[in-house]
Amino acid sequence: MLESRLAVLVLAAGQGTRMRSSKPKVMHELAGIPLLGHALHTANALSAGNVVTVVRHEKDLIGEYVNAYFPTTKIAEQDEIPGTGRAVECGLSALPADFEGVVVVTSGDVPLLDVPTIEALLETHLAQGLSATLLTTFLEDPTGYGRILRSNDGEFIEIVEQRDASEGQLEIDEVNAGVYVFDAAALRAALAKLGTHNAQGEKYLTDAAAEILRAGGGVQAIAIEDSWLVAGINDRVQLSEVAAELNWRICESWQRAGVTILDPASTFIDVTVQLAEDVTLLPGTHLKGISSIAAGATVGPEVWLVDTAVGQRASVIKSHVTGSRIGDDATVGPFAYLRPGTDLGADGKIGTFVETKNAVIGAGSKVPHLSYVGDAEIGADSNIGAGTIFANYDGVNKHRSVIGRGVRSGSHNVFVAPIRIGDGAYTAAGTVVRKDVDPGALAMNVAPQRNLGGWVQQNRAGTAAAEAADAAEQASTETTEQN
Repeated sequence: MLESRLAVLVLAAGQGTRMRSSKPKVMHELAGIPLLGHALHTANALSAGNVVTVVRHEKDLIGEYVNAYFPTTKIAEQDEIPGTGRAVECGLSALPADFEGVVVVTSGDVPLLDVPTIEALLETHLAQGLSATLLTTFLEDPTGYGRILRSNDGEFIEIVEQRDASEGQLEIDEVNAGVYVFDAAALRAALAKLGTHNAQGEKYLTDAAAEILRAGGGVQAIAIEDSWLVAGINDRVQLSEVAAELNWRICESWQRAGVTILDPASTFIDVTVQLAEDVTLLPGTHLKGISSIAAGATVGPEVWLVDTAVGQRASVIKSHVTGSRIGDDATVGPFAYLRPGTDLGADGKIGTFVETKNAVIGAGSKVPHLSYVGDAEIGADSNIGAGTIFANYDGVNKHRSVIGRGVRSGSHNVFVAPIRIGDGAYTAAGTVVRKDVDPGALAMNVAPQRNLGGWVQQNRAGTAAAEAADAAEQASTETTEQN
């Protein structure tokens, strides 16, 4: 159908008190984006001429999110009159005054609803010339949902909310999924006749279908087998249940696309992540944000990757990586901490107990163990010795160190920024480098080592160390005498 004749309303006005949170329910995240983001992504994928989000609770916060990520979506504010029926009335007011066509109504707390499901509902609605078409499903435990009442021949009669249902009606396991397609004119007419005479004192959208039926319009209720697609989220238990189901589906989709996932139950992948063929994900891996992993790379076990690009055939083991880039054939971990701005070149290495931040590490260069590299640039094919610290902070400002290519630094070095070390230079073990080092030079601290004989016996008399020293001296004396 023509885009101009299709509108989608996404209801996001509820407070969500059962979440017990200062954050609006629809802003709680699922697989990397808010619940509302999932709903609006689906709504906008329908190519509707108008998409409207209806807000009330924390309207400014939700509005900021909508404007930032879905700028073509209109925002309508629900007034003090409660209920989903009133929310839809407010949403309709954001449409052009002369709008005539089809209105799809969904909720911001139903994140797994997909485009094919809505398109199938639209197809039935238009093919049969209906005034209202609603989605239903069957639940083993329908508690809390509106029940679908049908005639003996299976035709839709009405929806009865949980609080208004009789004991017999509560036994019905077919429930309202909260997804509707309406003829706009029929919807407006039905909403105008609805009141708040029910247990909750709200204007129910669910009553609109029965009102349309009474007015002579055609109404159908279409059941779907996959109830997860219409699973609503009202508390944190349901949030975790839907999160687990969505994550399972994400993992399965990537597996079918050529990714090896050894344990989907302990592997978590945001919907914004991109993976290439022949990537291997080991147990305990979390892929967040806009991360991407290239072909042949292995990530895990126990890796937390956020907004990071991993190159081909690279390996990341037991590490926490945020806002970084890892080049082809590079290795990270175990127990490494890569902070934002880390750029590890091809064939490079960031090893065990290494922390990096705002650091460019050239191709083939290695920081193997027990080091901190912050605000630094390291050229290609350099090796940073164990226990090296880039002292980048003077108590007021951060400063940058530049290490050339082919550099070999000794163990337990401190580079006091700002500092430059030329290509091919060496630094001796234990050196504190405060001055620039020329290419090919050896930097070392020249203070000689002093050994104070007998210091332990004089200053730590009676200790195990003193006894050991006495015994060693006695043995040395006896050996000398024997010779």
